[in-house]
Amino acid sequence: MDTLLSPRRRTLLQGLGAAALVSGCGDLSLPFAGTAAAPALEFRGPTMGSTYTAKIAGAKLSAAAEAAARAAVHEALTAVDVAMSAHRPDSELSRFNAHASVAPYALSAETWAVFALAREVSAASGGAFDVTVAPVVDAWGFGPGRNYRVVGAAEVAALEASVDWRMLALDERARTAAKARPDVRADLSGIAKGYGVDRAALALDALGIGNYMVEAGGEVRTRGRNAEGRPWRIAIEEPDALPQRARLVVPMDGLAMATSGDYRIWFEKDGRRYCHEIDPATGVPIGNGLASASVVAADCASADAWATALIVLGAERGVALATELQLAAHFVVREADGRLADRSTPAFAALGAQPATRPAA
Repeated sequence: MDTLLSPRRRTLLQGLGAAALVSGCGDLSLPFAGTAAAPALEFRGPTMGSTYTAKIAGAKLSAAAEAAARAAVHEALTAVDVAMSAHRPDSELSRFNAHASVAPYALSAETWAVFALAREVSAASGGAFDVTVAPVVDAWGFGPGRNYRVVGAAEVAALEASVDWRMLALDERARTAAKARPDVRADLSGIAKGYGVDRAALALDALGIGNYMVEAGGEVRTRGRNAEGRPWRIAIEEPDALPQRARLVVPMDGLAMATSGDYRIWFEKDGRRYCHEIDPATGVPIGNGLASASVVAADCASADAWATALIVLGAERGVALATELQLAAHFVVREADGRLADRSTPAFAALGAQPATRPAA
């Protein structure tokens, strides 16, 4: 396959009274039945607290064209990281969050566009996707500090007073965002990586490159054909599997895909596991039995935001809404007996995804 859709997996021990197991996951190309041809160019690097990978197929590029492609992808991703990272104290997002005022705050065109798209998904999902969830995310330790802890009900209730996507008023003409309360803060981690992938893809388009796959932190966008002359094969990960392996393989050309999962970043305390996906309505990590939600869309930012919204909604409400909106979405559900089950919307089924096959030993 061309890539496994999943962020970088890591395992470590974190002190939390008793030792807590913490896990996240990552991008990895796994063995696939048959011998895959090598792309004309493949390169990778760090970005947004994770890594990116770009593959370009077709005729071999000249040295100058190769250098231009590398620079274009790197610069596009870096620009988004500098603007929208919560991990950078000097980022535009961090400055906006530090703006403890209800006065309108001027944003760059790119950051305003991400806020605007986030608002659209928030409205369409009934608030299941909500960038103002930042105070609660940080309290549970899933923000920049990574200081994992269980947050009590009283503290959650206090923090939830500043969580509501409708507390951000956007003015398109002035290109500003205004907070309803000074303590409103935004977390763009559920959409910024996808937007960064879109910017990198558009940068390759501008260079006239017609066959590529670019992925960052598990969000991916494709165009054209892979090195074998077929649509790019993007795999959805098998939840909880170590070592990582694919569950489904989706053929893609001119499409983007993102996955949100409950197994990516989590900690355990007193026998209970808490994942990094927070329900904005409750301020508590989800526990709805949905292991992962994957969304295929024309752009990666939309796929990224919708994958987050759907995993918060859970299997029943998520499948119903995605079907109603004609989203191409796939869900991996945790059954009561511990097994994993698959559910897809009609739009996803039409893509022709296949169960992953493993090469013979």
